[in-house]
This record gives sequence, structure tokens and C-alpha cells, in this order.
Amino acid sequence: QPILSMAAKHFFEKRHGKRFRPTIVQLVAKAVAAAVPEGRYQAADETTTSTTEPAESSSSAVGGASGWEWSGASDIEIEGGLVTPANHQGSEVWRRQAQLGQIVEMIHVASLIHDDVLDESDTRRGGESVHKLYSNKVAVLAGDYLLARASVLLARLENTAVVQIMATALESLVSGEVMQLKSSPESMLQMNSYLKKSYYKTASLICYACRSTALLGGHEYGSAVATACEEFGFHLGLAFQIQDDILDFTAAENVLGKPALADMDLGLSTAPILYASAEFKELKPMIMRRFKNKGDKQAALEYLYKSEHAMDNAKGLARFHAQRAVDAILRLPQSEARDSLIRLTHKVITRNK
Repeated sequence: QPILSMAAKHFFEKRHGKRFRPTIVQLVAKAVAAAVPEGRYQAADETTTSTTEPAESSSSAVGGASGWEWSGASDIEIEGGLVTPANHQGSEVWRRQAQLGQIVEMIHVASLIHDDVLDESDTRRGGESVHKLYSNKVAVLAGDYLLARASVLLARLENTAVVQIMATALESLVSGEVMQLKSSPESMLQMNSYLKKSYYKTASLICYACRSTALLGGHEYGSAVATACEEFGFHLGLAFQIQDDILDFTAAENVLGKPALADMDLGLSTAPILYASAEFKELKPMIMRRFKNKGDKQAALEYLYKSEHAMDNAKGLARFHAQRAVDAILRLPQSEARDSLIRLTHKVITRNK
């Protein structure tokens, strides 16, 4: 269907957006190439040091099978069976990791298209939203089409653990949207609920993509490398969302590429407003009724800008998660890619759009 294809391609052809998630996947792919997989290293060491003892039976290996392929790590079809910075680029491992970056962006864009329908948003990434250009029905189908194509490409990675991980990311995105729509008035006041929703809607896709990238690079699911990658993605995703929520109050609409104060228009309470409500109790009933009464939004803004600590506390929360992300990625060996991820983390909390 030409119209469906055109709608689905809209964000990609216009080249709007930051390409943030594919960039993370590519850099994590390079960073994990510098780390020797734990299971592989031990297997190689045992092979070279013990040639007289019988091989370990398959029942005692990882997963009760021959081991490696059941650990969640992809088979490495490279001479020596080990990915290194020297043989990584251009390899089949590199190609699959790059494809994962494309899949992640497709899932992300599909979620944006669906979100804009639910939120009745007219603009996205500096241009008109898909449902505004076409119709709600076409937008919903375009998002579904992108998810279907992403699922096909995901299956072609030939790693069932990665498929399961990324399916969980999809589930989290939906859970976040439902949580946003159905939150109780009391939960609207809770920082934990805000952070949980931020994890579902933003951080989950990033952290699962980071772990999946490590698995495609030959690292086991429970390895220190894969765990560090997921922790990095978790905290980076939260820092990114908190900074987004700060910019919703501080950046101009023409810089953001989407309407400013969009969160308040949707009745959402984010970090700056929640911190302000700790100082000004008058904000709490406004938050609980999702700023629906006349004058609520203006009054909430006045309290926010009157607050001496709200914005600073929100920025401090973003810095906290950024630092945790850096701490996690520093557990990987030093490499140019790892250092780039650290710089990217700094950029996330200092950007103005």
C-alpha cells in the first residue's frame, strides 16, 4: 500500500530527530568488541591447558546443552570465534548489531506515531505528525506496519534471547502508555511513579537494546559486560527523559521541534513540577486533577518559577542518573567507543533540544 509506506517512512525521509538510539547501539557494539567474553575466554583457556581430560558433558554446560548457544550469546562466525576491535567492523556481528540499531529506531518511531494519535499532537520533530498529514487510521496502521517490519528484521538476527529481550521492550512501551493514561490521582504526586513511567516509555528500549547489542557481540546474558551495558542504558534513558521534561519548561517550541509545555497539556506531572509541589502544597490538587481546571496550568507555572529549588533538583536528578550511566560503562575496557559513550552521556544532560 503506497500511502501506508509513505506514512511509515515519513520521519526517516525527512531526517528529523537525533538518531540517538542507533548511535548508542553502534557505540556500544564497538565498546563491547574490546571486551573478551567471559565464557569464551574460559573455554579457550581450558582447551589450551587441558588436552588429556575428557570434555565436559553437555548436560553440565550452560543451559544443559552444548553451552554457548544457550547462554543468549550469538554464535560468532569469525576466525577464532572471538570479536576484537580489529575484526569487528564489516563482520557479520557488526552487520547484525547495525541492524539492531535500525530495529530500535523503527520501534521508537512507531511508538511516536501511536503516541501522537493518542495525545492528539499536531507536530513532531519539527514537522507535522503523521496523523495530521494523513489520518488517525493511516497513522495507527503505519505504526503497526513499522512494528511488523521490525519484528521480521529482529527474527533475522537469529538470536532467540535478543528476540525475547526486545519483545519485552515492546511490552514496556505499551505498559508506559497505559500507565500514563490510567494513573490514579495519588500516583501523579509520586516521584517513584514518574520514574517508573519514564523507565517504561524511554529507558526500557535503550537498556534492552544495549544488552541485546552485547549478546550479538558474543557476550552471555548474565555476563558482567551485558549487565554493565543494560545498566548504562537504564540510567542514560532516565537521564534523557528527565532532561526532556526540564526542556519542556525551559526551551522554546521552535527549538524543541514539538509544542512546549506539552506534558502539562496532557495533564502529566514531571520532575520539575513534582519538586515544586514539595515546596508549594497548593500545586498538589492541580497535579491530581491533571491541570484540568481553568487557570491551573498558568498557576502551576508561576509556582514552578517561584520555586528556589525545583529546577535545580530536577537537573540534579538528571545528573545523578547520568553519573550512574558513566559508572556502569566504565566497567568496560577503555576504548574510543567507550569514551564516546561517556561524552554522549554528558551531552544528554547539557543539550537544549
